[in-house]
Amino acid sequence: MSNETVGPQDGYSVTSREAQEIVGEHAAAGNGTAERHAHLVNKSRERHLSGATRPMYARHWLLGPTPRHAVPEEGMPPTTAYHLIHDELILDGSSRFNLATFCSTWMEPEAHKLITETLDKNMIDKDEYPQTAELEMRCVHMLAKLWHSPDAEGTIGTSTIGSSEACMLGGLALKWAWRERRKMAGLATDLDDASVRPNLVMGTNTQVCWHKFCRYWDVEAREVAVEESEVVTDPERAAAACDENTIGVVSVLGSTFTGHYEDVAGLSVALDRLQERTGLDIPIHVDGASGGFVAPFLQPELVWDFQLPRVKSINTSGHKYGLVYPGVGWVIWRELKDLHPELVFNVDYLGGSMPTLAINFSRPASQVVAQYYNLIRLGKAGYRAVHEACQEVAVELARQIGELGPFEILSEGRDLPVISWTLKKPEAMGWSLYDLSDRLRDRGWQVPAYRMPANRQAMVIMRVVVRNGFTHDLAGMLVRDIQRHLKWFENQPGFRSLTDGTGFHH
Repeated sequence: MSNETVGPQDGYSVTSREAQEIVGEHAAAGNGTAERHAHLVNKSRERHLSGATRPMYARHWLLGPTPRHAVPEEGMPPTTAYHLIHDELILDGSSRFNLATFCSTWMEPEAHKLITETLDKNMIDKDEYPQTAELEMRCVHMLAKLWHSPDAEGTIGTSTIGSSEACMLGGLALKWAWRERRKMAGLATDLDDASVRPNLVMGTNTQVCWHKFCRYWDVEAREVAVEESEVVTDPERAAAACDENTIGVVSVLGSTFTGHYEDVAGLSVALDRLQERTGLDIPIHVDGASGGFVAPFLQPELVWDFQLPRVKSINTSGHKYGLVYPGVGWVIWRELKDLHPELVFNVDYLGGSMPTLAINFSRPASQVVAQYYNLIRLGKAGYRAVHEACQEVAVELARQIGELGPFEILSEGRDLPVISWTLKKPEAMGWSLYDLSDRLRDRGWQVPAYRMPANRQAMVIMRVVVRNGFTHDLAGMLVRDIQRHLKWFENQPGFRSLTDGTGFHH
């Protein structure tokens, strides 16, 4: 067989040698005689690969196996590659029906346009994209003012790839400040004496990124268990866990388990009393991944931020209730002095000297631009309107689910617009919340079921995160589907219940 070109397609040429190779593969796989396959392949390619009008799903790239574990030798037309990937992603379902995630799943068309226009900009190239860097700093100072920094225009902060990186930076600042305090007092640090190990106090309900921080940067994770009927960390027990090597205490403004706020002001008071007794001056970092963009608008009277002098740093996720697509986070320090200068690097890069405060380096600028868009497009009134709408849906949804009978409501959306519930009598039901979570997938709903943290792990709960775009209409559909599955469970006396769930993380 010659190496004659059979026909061009979207800039590609198919040769009879390639056809022969495919024929050999089909024959080796036991799919018929080589001669018949040669005829079919050549006829097919002559008809469908030589003109712009060939049907999409008759193209040979979509008739064989998809490349999975090795880069293919030859490429394919862009439209074909698009359809191949697009069709696979249909299996993901609708992100709008994903009630497990806190991340934004809807933005306005104008935001989409700005994101598209800035996808090629690297946020780290501040010298090359000075106006993008300016928008980032505007966001930093807007958030600092929103959170009552005493020097909103002069303090420091940065965008990050998400709250996890922001938490890492906040934790590092606490560790460097602890070292500085030890040095000033003439005491050894972990750099001088391996037996001196810093610790970070936090509840067992904190997000996993804090455990990562402690492991990666050799800090003891001093966890305060959530006890008995608690759903958040007790401030008094958190203060009692502190000692001379405590770099700080993490307080969560919006638990990922139930959506409740921790009592930051109560923690500050407890640490004040600790300082009066022992002289230990322990700072607070507020993990406001979700609540940092909610409390200023839904609970403006709540004191949790830089109004408390002991709060030295706050992080938040722009891609959660900041209403931006993933991923963008923020970390802000109360004042410039609260960030040790050794954590800021001045780098000569691409023609200029650039201060950088980050763990990650290159990252897209588009989400930062989108955050600035939201801040000026919505303003305080717009953010308040969006979050009030979410809260109204959450409260009403909690009421309706509570009225179904078997559920005890744990949170009804009064803090974050997040609701959670458990079974009143799980041992008497014959089915579990894992089963209900699994059944709800039949219509595309993703509603997580999981165990509470250490010391309360016997309790299994379900949670719904009400986000921008989740309407009363969709909430009503969810309730009707839950009712339908409750009836199904009633009619399955021999049903074997799941004892544990998979696939969801709080």
